[in-house]
Amino acid sequence: MNVEQLSATLAAVASPQRMIILSELTQGRVHVSELARRVGMSRALLYMHLAKLEASGFVATSLELSPAGTALKYVSLVPFSVTVDIHTITQAVGVAAARHD
Repeated sequence: MNVEQLSATLAAVASPQRMIILSELTQGRVHVSELARRVGMSRALLYMHLAKLEASGFVATSLELSPAGTALKYVSLVPFSVTVDIHTITQAVGVAAARHD
């Protein structure tokens, strides 16, 4: 992981709202409208947060057809582990420095 990737990963989880979303997804896969209701935010705001979480690999989304033929978007948690210690930071900075040499 390079320094830009580490920074993006940390930024993705640095929001209290995104931490709440991740915590709620431990209950299992859920439809976007239901998730918005559970976390108490508009779908538009939820979609903004989900885009950041999905770009960083914390969640996955999928479209499915309902019996009535409408598209439904579901969100699920992707198992992850983030370790931030001096070794992780030094390694990420080292990758960036090596590219500039």
